[in-house]
Amino acid sequence: MSVRPIGPIDLHLHTTASDGRCTPRELVERAARAGVAVMAVTDHDTTAAVAEVRVTALEHGIRTVSGVEITAVEDQHDIHVLGYFLDPGHEALGSFLRTQRAARVARVEAIGARLSALGVPIAVEPLVAYATAGNGRSLGRPQVARAMMDAGHVASVQEAFDRWLAHGRPGFVPREGASPEAVMRVIHDAGGIASLAHPGKLGLESRLKTLARAGLDAVEVFHPDHDATLVERYRVLARELGILMTGGSDFHGDPAHGREPGRVSLPAAEFERLCEARPDAVL
Repeated sequence: MSVRPIGPIDLHLHTTASDGRCTPRELVERAARAGVAVMAVTDHDTTAAVAEVRVTALEHGIRTVSGVEITAVEDQHDIHVLGYFLDPGHEALGSFLRTQRAARVARVEAIGARLSALGVPIAVEPLVAYATAGNGRSLGRPQVARAMMDAGHVASVQEAFDRWLAHGRPGFVPREGASPEAVMRVIHDAGGIASLAHPGKLGLESRLKTLARAGLDAVEVFHPDHDATLVERYRVLARELGILMTGGSDFHGDPAHGREPGRVSLPAAEFERLCEARPDAVL
């Protein structure tokens, strides 16, 4: 890119295509109000919002990067891998993401059955119908948590996870999915850059090193769950491992989080390095 962006660069945002609260248009409008210069929508296991975000962002003078956040699984724990500059229409990527979303639906149905057996029933059918209407939407535990709120079982999404849905809690159902290495290959085959999401949040420092040796392109250094010490730690690790840096707000539109687009920004110099790695990418 010939001109360095002026304003926040937020490469981690979610919409109603997955577990965000804002439609693609609403997300862009909030990003515009926050002065965001570059944005990437990174919905979970879907690129359904990428096209609308790109068109709407253009109306507001915001540059966009195509993105996705794919959930890999290792030892019953999620590892999130962000993909950037990929082709949303890539056939193999689309097939892989459809498989991911089908597994998500099956898991939510299993969680719903488990919660019902525990005496905490929720309306699963509307969630499944919403995610299987042929629009590429992705379903997950945050939607289950909101259904638990609607049913009066919990007061917040956080309470739903703390009491019922988190790993080791009564309503937890293990996820089945691809390994991080397999996810990286899918992203690379679609022309993208693979970045390990919020490693500090998940305690993935040692895994970062092995993934870098396996071809990981970048790590999400800048994230709301990374304090200054963690940011510096992962900045140093990225340099030592010879990989790029990414960052963003991980905005979902949840009022309880108090986050807004652009609250966490990737430094412009690091964004330029990302662009240099994909010089043919359309922004």
